[in-house]
Amino acid sequence: MAQYFYTAKSPKGETETGVLSAKDTRQLAQELKSRNLILINAELDKIKGPSGFSMSLPFLSGVSLTEKMMFARNLEVMIAAGLPLSKSLSILSNQIKNSKLKAAIIDIQEKINKGYAFSAALGDHPDIFSGLFYNMVKVGEESGTMENVLKTVSLQFEREHELRSKIQNAMAYPAIVLLAMVGIGILMLVTIVPQISETFKDLGMELPLTTKFIISLGMFLAKNWYLVIIALILLVAAITNIAKIPKWKKIFDTIILKVPIISPIIKQTNAATTIRTLSSLIDAGVPIAKSLEIVGDTLSNYHFKQVMIEASQSVRRGENLSVVLEKHQNLYPSTVAQMAKVGEETGETSKIFSKLADYFEEEVSTATQNLAAIVEPLLMLVVGATIGFFAISMIQPMYSMLEGL
Repeated sequence: MAQYFYTAKSPKGETETGVLSAKDTRQLAQELKSRNLILINAELDKIKGPSGFSMSLPFLSGVSLTEKMMFARNLEVMIAAGLPLSKSLSILSNQIKNSKLKAAIIDIQEKINKGYAFSAALGDHPDIFSGLFYNMVKVGEESGTMENVLKTVSLQFEREHELRSKIQNAMAYPAIVLLAMVGIGILMLVTIVPQISETFKDLGMELPLTTKFIISLGMFLAKNWYLVIIALILLVAAITNIAKIPKWKKIFDTIILKVPIISPIIKQTNAATTIRTLSSLIDAGVPIAKSLEIVGDTLSNYHFKQVMIEASQSVRRGENLSVVLEKHQNLYPSTVAQMAKVGEETGETSKIFSKLADYFEEEVSTATQNLAAIVEPLLMLVVGATIGFFAISMIQPMYSMLEGL
């Protein structure tokens, strides 16, 4: 079964768009006919957004969020200045340094010159351009508002970049302290411990278990440091691959939502991403059912993705989004369902969600700063305990030797 993005007409002449699963366009037309709709146009919905932290990951896609943001912003400026799309892409391809993005833009430009639609050309590079980008460009082509759509996309990327930067900045200091502690510890084990162990060996002393452990660890690292590096690389690769398996990803996402300090940040981050992306899509004119499906593709957490899938299906059946969100207040704060209900009643869902996204992004920033404030003293305790353990283990035999004199 394939997914089709369709355009259909009702007997009253009203236009309806959406996504349906069907074997082919004939079955799609029959399905729409049963709904008293006439199929006008159908295209394979082949774009799926990348999975990642409510936003695209540079080390997986090969193209950073910043590069995508600059591409969208510069393209919007050139289109606004009246440059043809093909010419704009040609200029941008000469400016971009990332080889993967450069090759993709050149390919897109060539296809546009052959008569392809911009959205169709983007669709051939789903690992770079997400479902959000593709669908908004598609709406821009159909409505003739490409400039406004690209502006919305660039603003979406900017907000996403700001949110990620706030989280990274808040956690930078604890990460540096932890890396420094590990680095200094390994350096001491490799350089100092072997020298001290030789002294103890010459004296023929009986060493405590903790001292023997540190000496054995230091000797192992000094002789087999390359094995440790290989093991770490294999461990990271194994964890990364296991995390892609749906069964294990579900387990991991369930566990992380139960961690007391981290869970609120995960929920607020996913809520902010959901609301911001949904606001951008609705404002661009993407049908809400399709918007919810796209939002689901942009979220990384299994449980949040499932809520969006359920919401998309429910909206297609005629239910309100607020009703679905009210069922999942363990994931989305009650404020989200309440604001969705207000948006449904006033017809201002996009504007309301945009303001609500600002609020949640600030909440995420505050929460990450508070987390950093909690983690820093804990790291100091860990550093102190590690140094104390090392010092006692190395000094204790010396005191024992002095007492024996």
